[in-house]
Amino acid sequence: MNRTYSVGQINRYIQNMFTQDFLLNKISVKGEVSNCKYHTSGHIYFSLKDAAGTISCVMFAGARKGLAFSMKNGDNVVVKGKVEVYERDGTYQLYAREIKLEGAGALYEKYLALKEELEDMGMFAPEYKQPIPKYIQKLGIVTAATGAAVRDIQNVAGRRNPYVQLILYPAQVQGIGAKESIVKGIEMLDAYGVDTIIVGRGGGSIEELWAFNEEEVARAIFECRTPIISAVGHETDTTIADYAADLRAPTPSAAAELAVFEIQDLLGRLEEYHAKLNRELQQQIAQKRQGLKLYENKLSYLNPKSQIEEKKQHYESIQIRLESAMKTRILTSRQELRLYIERMKGLSPLDKLNQGFSYVENEAHKAVTSISQVKSGETLLIQVSDGTIEARSIGIKQVERGVFDDTGFETKRNTDD
Repeated sequence: MNRTYSVGQINRYIQNMFTQDFLLNKISVKGEVSNCKYHTSGHIYFSLKDAAGTISCVMFAGARKGLAFSMKNGDNVVVKGKVEVYERDGTYQLYAREIKLEGAGALYEKYLALKEELEDMGMFAPEYKQPIPKYIQKLGIVTAATGAAVRDIQNVAGRRNPYVQLILYPAQVQGIGAKESIVKGIEMLDAYGVDTIIVGRGGGSIEELWAFNEEEVARAIFECRTPIISAVGHETDTTIADYAADLRAPTPSAAAELAVFEIQDLLGRLEEYHAKLNRELQQQIAQKRQGLKLYENKLSYLNPKSQIEEKKQHYESIQIRLESAMKTRILTSRQELRLYIERMKGLSPLDKLNQGFSYVENEAHKAVTSISQVKSGETLLIQVSDGTIEARSIGIKQVERGVFDDTGFETKRNTDD
């Protein structure tokens, strides 16, 4: 009796057959990559094809460590893994554990291995990179004498600064003897004493660029005392020399841009610095002049001659004020004296004499103010305004007069004897 099976049973049976087959569990398949897709999950889905057929492949994210390069359509690879059935679709596919490039891919794997080795040795470490001088006078170039690279460097350098001297070492950049030629060029220019060295060539295949992936070239660049700019290939090409150099340029033209300063920019900056220096110098001169003027004024103020002049003016001012005060005082005193004179005139004996009064003295020239001072027959001297009269007393007569008190009123009448 015939037995009927489900689709799932058939797929499972085929899967078991694949699992039990030792050859399919550990197999290497070579072919050209097509339909390569990197999934967001990390899995890689692709197909391998040759002239006879195609096989579906997948590399799960957990096996990605077995892929040392970025796989793309058209790569010729060797895939190691196992063949299993995908039960849901009833299809079989190759589950990849390791993928290697074939042909040029072998060189690439050698490149990756050397890169990893030199990187572990510290030859690519940034602390060993030398700074590229900003202003150079001599530029060394290691490249082919007839290639496009040297012409590009000459054109850019001549345009940017025609005063920079270009020294070319015509090196062999591909084929047998290329690495030795590049190393010798680096060593000779380093010994010659240039300011910066450009090592490079135009683009090409990995085989054509391989001289710049040699360990000897990398070590020569690393040990060079002169800063080196690498300029190998086009922007997408990266060689071991690029990693070892102090600075990588994507193209030879770009290397010349980095190495040779723009003379017009420098002259423009120098003009700006000159103008700025002049402005600051003028400001400094103005400040110093102002400070000097202050010191001159201070010195002029502290100068003994100036102080003497100032004191002299001060004392002259005081003298003027003193003379004015003295004149005022004299005028005031003269006015007061006139008043005193007028007052004294009323008390002056001469005025009294001029008014008809006289002054009587005895022979002893003592003033006679009372009859008690005179004796009968005594000679008296009578002073009048224009002379003296000698007279003799012939009699004495007493007269009583009123006495005036302090208020000026008479308190007692005079009576005759």
